[in-house]
Amino acid sequence: MPKASNKTLTIINRHYPPNPGITGESAWDLAKYLIEKHQFEVHIVHINGSDDGGGQVREPVGVLHSLSSIYGGENKIFRLIASFLDGYFLIQKAKIIAVDSPIICMTSPPLLPFWASLFLNKKKWALWSMDLFPEAFVAIGMIAEKNFIYSWILKKTYQNPPQKLIALGRKQAEFIREKYNNTTYLKPLLQGERQEGSYNWQTILPCGVIFHQTYENEFPAWRKVDDDKIYFGYCGNLNDAHNEDFLIEFIKALNPAKHHLILALYGKKAEKVLEFSKKYEGITVLPNVPRSQLNFIDVHLVSLLSKYTHLMIPSKAVSAVAAGGAILFCGSQESDNWDMLQEAAWLINEHDNLGIQIQYYLAKLTKEELSIRKQNAQKLNVHLQKMVIEAYEEIAEFVAQVS
Repeated sequence: MPKASNKTLTIINRHYPPNPGITGESAWDLAKYLIEKHQFEVHIVHINGSDDGGGQVREPVGVLHSLSSIYGGENKIFRLIASFLDGYFLIQKAKIIAVDSPIICMTSPPLLPFWASLFLNKKKWALWSMDLFPEAFVAIGMIAEKNFIYSWILKKTYQNPPQKLIALGRKQAEFIREKYNNTTYLKPLLQGERQEGSYNWQTILPCGVIFHQTYENEFPAWRKVDDDKIYFGYCGNLNDAHNEDFLIEFIKALNPAKHHLILALYGKKAEKVLEFSKKYEGITVLPNVPRSQLNFIDVHLVSLLSKYTHLMIPSKAVSAVAAGGAILFCGSQESDNWDMLQEAAWLINEHDNLGIQIQYYLAKLTKEELSIRKQNAQKLNVHLQKMVIEAYEEIAEFVAQVS
């Protein structure tokens, strides 16, 4: 176990490299920065195993503490129970390792923050809010909002707040702050009353910007060098929170003479869309598009059903802008994706006719307009990179202050 030190940190997350999940890749990037820039000793507590995530396969850094899930089969009920218990064991393992050093608790597996609230209340810890559970279980339809079990878990999840919040955007941060609004010791921090020598309670760290990221210069096999078409792409998860009808209507409206679509899908709704796409031309299906090749896609398709706003924030939108691409976003204007990236994006309203909106968009889209959005993306990327560095430095300051 690490000695009590102002340069020791433990991160808890289900996924970590070489697992390709995006949350694990984000944890890897932070750990690498803190190790190389500040000579931190970073411990990672995670679940050993594979995942069909859309991140890049990375060489792990830090001191790894790998646990095995109590169930690795396909039964959905057993997997749900195992996921719940995995969170408990991750927290318990981290408590033993961390001793007096701080912990960053991420949000995978679901309900990991619930266990953190129960068992880290006497520890120095930070919440890194990727996806918000148990709220997302209601959005999925897995449980009713008035169910007493849900109400109890929700109450316990926000009963003992962390010493620091690491949120994906300012709107998600506002949403989470409301959950902790009645917590006495946080009130001065929430009102911006920072004392000399203390740290910021809130840090904004967009998911999808990888500080240690390079992009390829040579055209990949799926992108022709002399092709004058506009390349669209949906690369990543297509699950409960995403709008498969948006993607289907886009496929219908696609003009193969002017456009090409790259599909690299995984998740619950992926098979439906992939099967539908077989009837149409101008589409390339790939198992995965490495993050290093995202710069060869002109417009990235991103969707988030409005009922998931703030509960989940698609990292693919931020990754797209970081690679210099534009976005066609189907979701709420209240989402952090739109709030942060709208200068490089177009908006599709999920509550209006999707087909008509997409047809109009494609008919009016010009190379000139696309060029403006991509130039804006490059400017936004400079700002995003700065946000990441500032966030990493704020996290380093937090670790030093609370240790």
